[in-house]
Order: sequence, then C-alpha cells, then structure tokens
Amino acid sequence: MFALSKVLRRSQSLRLGAYNAVYSNLDIPSGERTGAIVTNALIHDKSEGFPRFYELSWSSCTGRRSLSSDARAKTAGEEDEEELENGNSDLATPDQTSGDSEDEGDTEGAELELLVPGSEAGKLVVGSRSSELFKAIVSVSGVAVASALDKWIEEGKEINRTELANAMLELRKRRMYGRALQMTEWLDEHKQFELEERDYASRLDLISKVRGLYKGEVYIERIPESFRGELVYRTLLSNYAATSNVRKTEEVFNKMRDLGFPLSTFACDQMLILYRRVNKKKIADVLLLMEKENLKPSLNTYKILIDIKGLMNDITGMEQILETMKSEGVELDLRAQSIIARNYASAGLKEKAEKVLKEMEGESLEENRHVCKDLLSIYGFLQRADEVTRIWKICEEKPRYNESLAAILAFGKIDKVKEAEAIFEKILKMGHRVSSNVYSVLLKVYIDHKMVSEGKDLVKQMSDSGCSIGALTWDAVIKLYVEVGEVEKAESALSKATQSKQIKPLMSSFMHVMDEYVKRGDVHNTEKIFERMKQAGYQSRFRAYQALIQAYVNAKAPAYGMNDRMKADNIFPNKGLAAQLAKADPFKKTPLSDLLD
Repeated sequence: MFALSKVLRRSQSLRLGAYNAVYSNLDIPSGERTGAIVTNALIHDKSEGFPRFYELSWSSCTGRRSLSSDARAKTAGEEDEEELENGNSDLATPDQTSGDSEDEGDTEGAELELLVPGSEAGKLVVGSRSSELFKAIVSVSGVAVASALDKWIEEGKEINRTELANAMLELRKRRMYGRALQMTEWLDEHKQFELEERDYASRLDLISKVRGLYKGEVYIERIPESFRGELVYRTLLSNYAATSNVRKTEEVFNKMRDLGFPLSTFACDQMLILYRRVNKKKIADVLLLMEKENLKPSLNTYKILIDIKGLMNDITGMEQILETMKSEGVELDLRAQSIIARNYASAGLKEKAEKVLKEMEGESLEENRHVCKDLLSIYGFLQRADEVTRIWKICEEKPRYNESLAAILAFGKIDKVKEAEAIFEKILKMGHRVSSNVYSVLLKVYIDHKMVSEGKDLVKQMSDSGCSIGALTWDAVIKLYVEVGEVEKAESALSKATQSKQIKPLMSSFMHVMDEYVKRGDVHNTEKIFERMKQAGYQSRFRAYQALIQAYVNAKAPAYGMNDRMKADNIFPNKGLAAQLAKADPFKKTPLSDLLD
C-alpha cells in the first residue's frame, strides 16, 4: 500500500487527515484563476458508512449544503470525418487549455476501455493492423454505413469481434461517433453475435454522444437487467462528467453505490474530471474518499492531478506529484509527458518544456513518428521555428493527417503563413475527401494574423468544396466575423450552427459573440446569447456569468436577481466575481443613499 501523509490547503489551515503523498501535494488556493470556490461538500449518509457527493447551494458566507439544481445539461449529436474535431485537445496549444475547455480529452480512456476493458468485460484483443472494415465504412457517405456493411456481408466477409473492435477503435479515435453508432445499430438488427455488457455499454456511450444523454438514459431502460452492470453505469457517469453536469454526475455516482458496485478508481477519476472544471475545492473530497477506500491512484488519476496543477500554474506542486509517481514506480506515458511539457510551456519555463520534449522524441524521431504531432504543437507555442522546421522535414515526405494539421497551426505560431498554406494545399492533394477541419485550422492561422480577406476567401472555398461544416469550423468563422467587427453576421452564423442537428457548437463560439456584446454594454443581446448557451447544454459556466455581469457593469445597469440566478445554477463567486457583483448591485450604498437614509 502507498505511503500516507496529509493534505494541505493554501487557503485554509484545515487538516483533512491522512492522505497519499500525491494527494498532499494538491494544494487548492483560494484565489484560483478558473472555476468556482466553495467549501467541502461531502455529506455522510447516516444510514451508511459511505460518503455521498452532493453539490453545494449558494452561500458566500456559510458552509450550508443542499442538493444541486435540477438543470439538465443536454448534449447535441456530433460527427466528424477526421481526427481533429470540436476543440480536440491533442492539437491545442498550451494557451488554449483552460478550465472552460469544451473538450479536454477526458473520455479517451473511458472510450477505449469499452473496447479493451481489462478484467471486467471480457478478453477481447484488438489487433494493431489497420481495419479493413473501418476502411469500408469510411468509404461511403456518413448516412450509408448500413449499405457498406451489407456489401461487406454480400462479398462473403465475416464480421467477428476482433474485426468489429478494430473498426470501432478506428472510428472512436477519429471521433466519428455517428458512424460508430450506425454500425452498432446494424449489428443489433442483424444479430451477428450475442451481445455482452460491453456491447450495451459501447452503444450507450455512442447514443449519449450523438443523440444526447437523455436518450442515453432512456436506452439504459431497454438493456436487459442481467447486462445492466457496473460498466454500463460507469459509461453513463463518464459522459455526464464530460458535460460538466454536476447534479447528474453525482446522482449516477451515488446510484452506483446504492446498486452495490464497488468503488473504483475509474469512477473517482470521473469525479476529479468534473470538479477540475466546476469546483476545484471538492477535489480534496474525492482524494479523501480514495484514501479511505484504499484506492491506489491510476496513471490516469496522476494525469488529471498534473493537469489540475498546470491549470493552477502550480509547477512546484506538479513536480511534487511527478516525484510521488516516480517513488510509486508509475511510469509516464506519452500523454502525461505531453501534459507536463504543455504546463511548463504555459508557465514560461521553456528549458524544462524542451527537456521533456527531447525525452518524448527519444533517440530517433523517425522511429518515434507518433510523437511528432505533440512536438509540432508545443514547439510552435514556444515559437521554436528551428524545431518546427526540423520536425516537419521528417514528416513532409510522407505526412500523416494529424501531423499535417498540427504543422499548419505550428507554422502559424512562428509566423510562417506561407508554409502553413503549402501544407494545407498538400492535404487537399492527399487523394481522399477533405474534412472541413482542414480548412478550420488554416482559418485559425488567418484569424490570428488578422488576414481577414484571406479568411473570407477560404470560407468560400470551403463552401464550394461541398464539405460539411463541423463545430471547429463554425467557431473559426464566428471568430472571424467578430474580429472584423461584424458581430451581427457572427451571431447569424452562431444561430445556424445551433440549429444544425449534426454538431454542437463550442462554448467558445457563444463566448466570441457574447464578449463583443459585453464590450458594447449591450445587456439585451448578452442575455440572449447567455440563454442560447444554456439551451445548447453549457450549464453552470463560471466564465459565462463573468461576462454577463460585466455587461451590466459596462452598461451601468443594475443586475436585478443575479444572485438568485447564480444560486439556481450553483455558481459560487471568487473574489473577482464578487467585486463584479458589487458593481452591478442595484441596492448598493452610495453617498447619496446614505443622505437619504
């Protein structure tokens, strides 16, 4: 069992008892830069010895606890044709990662677990070869998956579990969830083999991603009770955590305990992912629970904690966690190294970042091509033009798709727009249908360099190509209109994106438009975008309330009922937001009001 120590907090002299050494390094400051600040919210059910998670109600002065609001975060379906979709964090530069990030790659491990779940869901082995079934599925249009599978069978080919797992893995890696769901529906209809719990869990995951979590819960009721086990509920838990729906995530977590499932590191990791985004004060509660239940942190747990430290810009704390990992014999994987390098880069520690990047590269970059994407991205952020150029020379003779996208962004960061354009043209000539996201990454480069006319021409070219527009592309188009001062066109584009049944707009798409109205002190339109954002499923967002309140401040207008609205959404003010609220308080005292009193 791992060594124990205590948890320290910078903001409180609160001793929380014995903890693992890694937990003791997770200090949570009162002045954190993102998320809400509240006191601990673990409530112990008197009928059980097990702590139950609930969300705190509004209280700026006391530690009163209550159930969270009943707001349900609904998710729209999305499908993309390639690897970069909806703010994929794999290609995010360090300055793009924040507590409000829409997609931080948290569910990656959960998704792959549905395919190779280890001990609890079977002994399925996924091969390393490229899936022929996957190639058949992507060779047709997005709505013709069934026809591709029918043709596969007509040609006398077999769909066994190994072939299915390889195809599903390829589809999930590229976030082509719509196609993956169609494949599961076809398999269910044609009864290719007896379904197991992992099959139901996989389909639940896809339904939740494509059609929304409400539909996912409806589907659970259709699963035979004998297959409605821990893996199914863990899948639902991870999806709710990914949407930052506090009430539903905690509800599912507690239900799993009520059903008698043993507490797992995976389930606790999902709570850490949730609280990392919405309430960092409650992270300590999860860690205390893990220590109490003798749950040893997984590699994924460590990566979440490292990421949290990076968001807090606490590099010392991050390094202490790394020391603990080393002492526990836990080895870093590529993903962990990438997070560490990004955190160093974001903190301005270029030498440390580059040291990690060299370790990732190894002795031969030609043999470690899989790291090129991350190297290009982080070296681009560091503005190391020599390294970006060196790495791309290794890739450009036979470039991979994700490397090419990373290179476009990296060359944009080092102000080599012509090189970025050349890579874009090379992708267009790769010989397969080009995703809208290829256009969106170059569009981002144009926006960063204020190349408005080039950006508009690219949007027209994208439209003429006939490719579907994904969330990332809509985001770039909306930002482009805002940059040139055409906020009405930006709002129109946002409305079109919101009405699309194929994608869910990024939160940043709403914020581009909202922030512009905030600058103008336009309370009416700020409120309108705020409500659209909530309707799209972005519930209880701290960043959105910051902007909304600032609109009232800029308009010199009283924000009636704002405290109650925030209370209903379980948003808790830090010092900065409290100061904003005071400025917009309709009942605040003034010298004149004192005289009148």
